[in-house]
Amino acid sequence: MIFDKNQKINRYTVVFPHKESSYAETYRVKDEAGKVLFLKLIRFAQLNASQYNSDGKIIEVEVAKSLSHNNLCGFVDTGTLIHGGQQYAYIVTEFISGETVAQKMARDNTLTVYEAKEITKGVLRALSYIHSLARPVIHNEVTLQNTLIDLSSSNLSESKLIDFGHARFLDMPPSKDDLGNLNPFYLAPERFNGVCTVQSDLFSVGVMMYQMIFGMLPWFIDLSQYKPEDRIRAILARKCSPLQIPSMNIFELNEQFINIIGKAMAYDIKDRFQSAEEFIQAIDGVVQVEKPSSSTMKEAPSGKRTKKVGNGFADVAGMSELKEQLQSDVIDLLKNPGRAKELGLSIPNGLLFYGPPGCGKTFFAERFAEEIGCSYMYVLCSDVASPYIHGGQEKISALFEEARKNAPTILFLDEVEAMIMDRSKHNNVSEQGEVNVFLGELNNCGEEGVMVIAATNEPTLIDPAALRAGRLELKYYIPQPDTETRKELFKIGLKGRNTELGIDYDKLAKLTENRVSSDIKLIIDTAARIVFRSKIEKITQQILEEAIQMVEPTVSLDKIKQCEKIRDEFTGKKRNRIGFN
Repeated sequence: MIFDKNQKINRYTVVFPHKESSYAETYRVKDEAGKVLFLKLIRFAQLNASQYNSDGKIIEVEVAKSLSHNNLCGFVDTGTLIHGGQQYAYIVTEFISGETVAQKMARDNTLTVYEAKEITKGVLRALSYIHSLARPVIHNEVTLQNTLIDLSSSNLSESKLIDFGHARFLDMPPSKDDLGNLNPFYLAPERFNGVCTVQSDLFSVGVMMYQMIFGMLPWFIDLSQYKPEDRIRAILARKCSPLQIPSMNIFELNEQFINIIGKAMAYDIKDRFQSAEEFIQAIDGVVQVEKPSSSTMKEAPSGKRTKKVGNGFADVAGMSELKEQLQSDVIDLLKNPGRAKELGLSIPNGLLFYGPPGCGKTFFAERFAEEIGCSYMYVLCSDVASPYIHGGQEKISALFEEARKNAPTILFLDEVEAMIMDRSKHNNVSEQGEVNVFLGELNNCGEEGVMVIAATNEPTLIDPAALRAGRLELKYYIPQPDTETRKELFKIGLKGRNTELGIDYDKLAKLTENRVSSDIKLIIDTAARIVFRSKIEKITQQILEEAIQMVEPTVSLDKIKQCEKIRDEFTGKKRNRIGFN
């Protein structure tokens, strides 16, 4: 700690140094009138880019200025100082005499349902306030450690939501820079992609409720069993599995409360509570939360079935070699069934699209379905998850049966590593059984007019049996776009938007080297938002270049190299990239 008891931090006197984190220190202090306050001292040198606003101001400081609610520690003051040649910012808030919920649980192990409800409502009221500000704020680290029980009050619903060190404004672009310092079991699935929403905070509240009642984290796994680069995928795969409700004789733990927890932690954003107020109404019994209709022992397939109509490959920038390979490997077989039959050929059972995240695997699969003109079913891990033992196996079988009824069908499995995860890494028989069902359905599905296209950023997590001949037999690497493709992506993305004449697409492509397709889209959208906020008439070259500087690359060079290494292992040798050439 930099300051000791009785030392001055500007006009505040240190009463007691609290704790030190990676970028900040906290103190109990007194002002000049002797009032006890709480001070957080932030080291500029330890901040990363994700902790700054677009105008160069520290997000946490800007958020603190708007904190004025009974379930938040009220804002008092902020400022900067130089000490020991280093620059610091500080935030001063009211001091609350209390303990965190984590500290209370360290003594009590679990809380009563009543205590959990009251604490949760306090947190939700705080979230409702910050989510409804003129510039809404997402807390991004709602945990037991960041919930303070006010010991001066007998009302647990007056608990305070504290520590806005990872907060972001809702209108800011996605950022994954801060995930390494967070408890991954509290994070909603979309947070691993840098996306933070109102529902992301509400997901974390659901985790809090579960932990307060059952004394454990939902979907907990021992991460020490996994390599660091595999841990996120392992957690996501776990969160796709059914939520286990421990068999405990807990007073007041009724079906409504269990359904509330399940809804809060739904894998898909659309299935969660849409606001903190709706969440509170459910806790108070004003809104009844029913068990999801898909929660039966034999559940209907929930893959989203459509008939893709569009321009097919014509809408895909670049990827000429991949288009040609799929034309000869698959499309020509479908269009010349007689010739294929003479040679004893059928459509492949499965294709694997793999490569760095954000490079357009899902987009390409949809355009491929348009090119063929067949039925298309989009399936996420959550579509085949079930809260019942063996329920997932039933859903998988029903999904393939639905695909067969509408053959020819492309069955697109997004984030397939979560569905067919290596069985050696599963912890129970039911999960291993689901993988076995998937493998069985993949066998000879092509003969029945069903072709599986699986997409993944982490092919090494897939069960090896799924990658053998006769299953996901054809593998296609989809890399980050090259210069010409980035140029085309800018042209496609800006088409139909109000832009100035003379956009230099060559320069934009050059400035975005090693950016993935989703980065390009985010850059264009960010430029459009700048124009909208600034009340400028058109998107200009200068604004696009400004947006490029604002939007950090979402995929690191290390990740790209890792994906290329996997490609080389699959092919057995180094070769030119398939896709963007």
